Amino acid sequence: MLPSRRTIFSRLAAGIVGGAGLWRGSAEAAGAVASGVPKVAYHLCDLDKVAFVIGNIENHIAGMGGPDKVTIVLVVHGPALALFRTARTNPDIARRVAGIAAAGVGLAACGNTLASQDIDVGDLLPGFVRVDEGGVTRLARLQAEGYAYLRP
Repeated sequence: MLPSRRTIFSRLAAGIVGGAGLWRGSAEAAGAVASGVPKVAYHLCDLDKVAFVIGNIENHIAGMGGPDKVTIVLVVHGPALALFRTARTNPDIARRVAGIAAAGVGLAACGNTLASQDIDVGDLLPGFVRVDEGGVTRLARLQAEGYAYLRP
């Protein structure tokens, strides 16, 4: 049985509207890239992924051609935050975090996690700032500001 004219028209209209939305989104994305350097928010909460995520950030900066070619913020919450305590950090992690901080990566520590783990932001490696709104809320705000979201 063939579809009715109404069904055909409805599908055609939906395709046109959907296609226009895709085109508009592509144009907006192209405009965002053309207007400045890409902005990326990295989400880290898994303790076993700390070294991996830091490596991703190092590679991201290198792949973009240097720290002036990308803006990166690392937002840390949950179990992963404990590893950034100065007393518990291994020297390799401390060196690598200092390197990405020197490259301009923003280091944000979830205020909720700091409170629940009884950690003062001053106990973390240098460069971290306390995000009182919470880590996931900060990630949502960064996305609203045009940051791409990555959770390796």
